Amino acid sequence: MPNIKSAIKRVKTGEKRRALNASQKSALRTAVKAADQATAGTDVEAAKAAYAVASKKLDKAVTKGLLHKNAAARKKSRLAKKINTLSAQA
Repeated sequence: MPNIKSAIKRVKTGEKRRALNASQKSALRTAVKAADQATAGTDVEAAKAAYAVASKKLDKAVTKGLLHKNAAARKKSRLAKKINTLSAQA
């Protein structure tokens, strides 16, 4: 444990940020997984709604620095491709 006041503060704030980042990343993974499962089904509208939520969370994660912008773009692109094939089949 640090003795210097500023170092003590940095440990506290770092722990708060770590907890916040972990919860946001978990919510992001849940949204992406939900969108992926929705594309596995047959309901196009539900898949599009899940994609919208996942896309918003991915964009937010990029601005927060949780995810690299290219990684987010790749995930969004793959989800969009699945939705497009689902809507073409319907």
